[in-house]
Amino acid sequence: MFTILIAEDDLNTRKLTVDVLEENGYNVLTAKDGTEALELLDSKHADLIIADIMMPRTDGYELTRQLRSAGNMIPIIMVTAKEAIADKKKGFIEGTDDYMVKPVDEEELLLRIAALLRRAQINNEHKITVGGTVLDYDTLSVTDDSGRSELPPKEFLLLYKLLSYPGKIFTRRQLIDEIWDLSSESDERTVDVHVNRLRERFKGNIDFEIVTVRGLGYKGVKKQ
Repeated sequence: MFTILIAEDDLNTRKLTVDVLEENGYNVLTAKDGTEALELLDSKHADLIIADIMMPRTDGYELTRQLRSAGNMIPIIMVTAKEAIADKKKGFIEGTDDYMVKPVDEEELLLRIAALLRRAQINNEHKITVGGTVLDYDTLSVTDDSGRSELPPKEFLLLYKLLSYPGKIFTRRQLIDEIWDLSSESDERTVDVHVNRLRERFKGNIDFEIVTVRGLGYKGVKKQ
């Protein structure tokens, strides 16, 4: 079970957020400001922080800055009444992962929390699990019902990228830039070749498929 730390000085907002999170299966820690949040983190574990920006003593910006400067990469969602682009920019510069404007939609908050926790888990474990298929970044291997196979680096990185964000469309140019790097002389047909190899290699896989989005690119899709 994941634990979420709420740093919010408004009592009613804090209570409402606690209720929403607990109803959806999360453990919750609460702090009235950034100073109290930092003190809590010295003795307790949290998987994600929801931080208001405008708080006494230590605000959301400073809380994020102190965590990032200490090397703590815990996912952070900043929540604020401010809508100005400059405020959002400052939040991202300090190191926040996401930004929501009050009044916060509860369903959207839960979706963003789930996405950030999933991303953090992938980064920490270097593994992706899709149904019964496991991609291991450290060994460039894929294990499924047919057994374990090691992939050539570019094929593995392409599959890992697509399955890290199931349903998200990536253009061929994006994939070239991220996997073959910006200085690569490879053209976009290279992506097609590697996708075809992956499709052939995993044609019997029951957990995922690579779907062509005509005119755009590719996306990884869970079958179950």
